[in-house]
Amino acid sequence: MKKFILPIVMLLLVSFTVSDVNLTDSERQMAVTEMAKTKDYLMKTVKGLSDARLNFKSSPESWSIAECVEHIAISESMIFGMLDNALKTPASPDRRSEVKIPDSQLLKIITDRSNKVKTREPFEPTGKFGSYKATLKEFKKKRSEHIKYLKKTDDDLRNHYAELPFGTIDGLQVLLFMSGHTHRHVDQIKEIMANENFPKQ
Repeated sequence: MKKFILPIVMLLLVSFTVSDVNLTDSERQMAVTEMAKTKDYLMKTVKGLSDARLNFKSSPESWSIAECVEHIAISESMIFGMLDNALKTPASPDRRSEVKIPDSQLLKIITDRSNKVKTREPFEPTGKFGSYKATLKEFKKKRSEHIKYLKKTDDDLRNHYAELPFGTIDGLQVLLFMSGHTHRHVDQIKEIMANENFPKQ
């Protein structure tokens, strides 16, 4: 009897280990879909805009569309850096209870434009990519890399963590935060485009 029990126990242990480490298919697909959707949302919104429209500001202290796109491109790498840092620490399943915000609620929080937050200096647009065209190219390149990573990774994203002002999030939620952040600022771009003084062409 013992001969049969030991293999069964070992199989169960392996099964639990694999499920703890790997994302479920639905989690992975949900996040990939979200990241692809917000990439397309940005690309469609800014497609064909003239220099006059890209550089229009509703007020001297406001960002232009070009500056919003630069902020999104800067954030793409910096937010992924949060995940990189989280993955350098050991996986901690015992910390799961610290993650209080469900995935869907996290997306609602970050996309809610009624709560305005001043960005920190490293995320400020300064023309670091040299041109609007180069900036948009950088964003597309990085987002494609991040989607590819998410499709293939075996990293234990649910058991690594990052800290945000509103709480602890896990590694998969860092990627959802990145996607929601893009959505938030495309909504900002649409607000700029809705301004009564926005150039006609």
